[in-house]
Amino acid sequence: MFKLSGYNFKFCILFQIIFVLFFSVSAFAAGEQKRVQKHDWTFAGIFGHYDDAQLQRGFQVYREVCSSCHSMNYVYYRNLAEEGGPGFTVEEVKVIASEDMIIDGPDDYGEMFERPGKPSDTFVSPYANQNEARASNGGAYPPDFSVLAKARSTLRGFPWWFVDLFTGYQEQGVDYIYALLNGYSEPPEDFILQSGMHYNEYYPGNQIAMGQPLYEESVEYADGTVASVEQMAEDVSAFMMWAAEPKLEIRKQMGFKVAIFLFVLAGLLYYSKKKIWARIEH
Repeated sequence: MFKLSGYNFKFCILFQIIFVLFFSVSAFAAGEQKRVQKHDWTFAGIFGHYDDAQLQRGFQVYREVCSSCHSMNYVYYRNLAEEGGPGFTVEEVKVIASEDMIIDGPDDYGEMFERPGKPSDTFVSPYANQNEARASNGGAYPPDFSVLAKARSTLRGFPWWFVDLFTGYQEQGVDYIYALLNGYSEPPEDFILQSGMHYNEYYPGNQIAMGQPLYEESVEYADGTVASVEQMAEDVSAFMMWAAEPKLEIRKQMGFKVAIFLFVLAGLLYYSKKKIWARIEH
C-alpha cells in the first residue's frame, strides 16, 4: 500500500490549500457585480450596540416605503418596545399597531373581519398569500424582511474571508442590503437588460426585479434628519438587522462576560496546576 512520507503529506496539504484559495479568488473575480464594502455600523464589533434613533428612522422607512411589498411576519409590534430595540414606549407601540388593520376571525357567524392592530399582532402583511404577492409583482416574490439581514451574505474572496475569522465580521448581510439599495444605476451601453428588470451594480447578474425603492426625500424624518438615499438605506438596513437579531446587544454583553470568566478561569487553573505539581520532581 502506498504511504505518504511526512514531506509528501505536507506538500499535498499545501497544494490543496493553494488550490482552494485560487479557485475562490477566481470565482469571485468571475462575478460581474461590484464588491460589497464594509460599512461602519454602530452594532459592529465586540461592544457594538444599536442606535435607537437610527432604528426608529429605519422603521419609518420600512413602514412608509418597504411595507407596501415586503412583509415582516416574524416581528411583533410589541418588539418595538423591548430592550435593545428602537426604544418606543408601550403607549407609542399601541398607537403604531392600531394604525394597521388586521384581518381576524372567524366571528360568531363564521365571517372574517377587520380590526385595529394590537401589540400582540405580527406586522401586517401587504398580501394575503404568496400567489397574490407574485401576481402583483410580475411573478417575482418580494422576500420577507424578518431575517433577511442574516439570510443574505457576500463573497469577499481571499484573503478577506480569512481575516474575517479573526475580526469577528458578522455584518455581511446588512452590508449587502445597504449596498444593494444604493446600487441602482443606468446599465452600461453593451449590457442587455431583460424586460421588467432593473440594473443594480451589486445584485448577482446585475438584473433585479425590484425597482429602485428609495429616492431623495422619500420620507420626512420626524427628527429632522435629511432623508438622502444613503441615509434611508443605512437606516432601514440597520432596522432589518435588528429585526433579524433583536438580542444582539444582550448576546455581545454576555459573550464579553463569558470571555472574561474563561480568561480568569484559565489563570486559576494554570496556577493550581503549578502548585499541585510543584512537589513532583521531573
